[in-house]
Amino acid sequence: MSGPYVIRGSVSLPEAELMWRFSRSSGPGGQHVNTSDSQVELRFDLARTEALPAVWKERALERLASRLAGGVLTVRASEHRSQWRNRETAAVRLASLLAEATAPPPKPRRATKVPRGINERRLREKKQRSETKRGRSARDWP
Repeated sequence: MSGPYVIRGSVSLPEAELMWRFSRSSGPGGQHVNTSDSQVELRFDLARTEALPAVWKERALERLASRLAGGVLTVRASEHRSQWRNRETAAVRLASLLAEATAPPPKPRRATKVPRGINERRLREKKQRSETKRGRSARDWP
């Protein structure tokens, strides 16, 4: 692996808590063709990890609830023929998934008033469009 995968700040994925599983992936081709493709399955026990701060862990468990199976987050990668590159892809994908899930919620939007000029322009354009359509009606024709 190419070093620790940083989630955010100084928090990174601990190598000891990552569970790897390797298998052949079903690729294109027929009998005995392209069977060297490898699939990597990376599992991370989010419910039991001590690597994440409590607030982050709670946030991630809530946001990734639909992806968890028994508190374990699973990521698969089989894009590359090389097992090494698939390992890299899976680890990066897991780190970015956790970074997104542990991010603080966005600040709530403050309601603002619509500027008077914009409202007046909208009404002026609406009236102009109305005049255009009224001019198309056949009832004014002789």
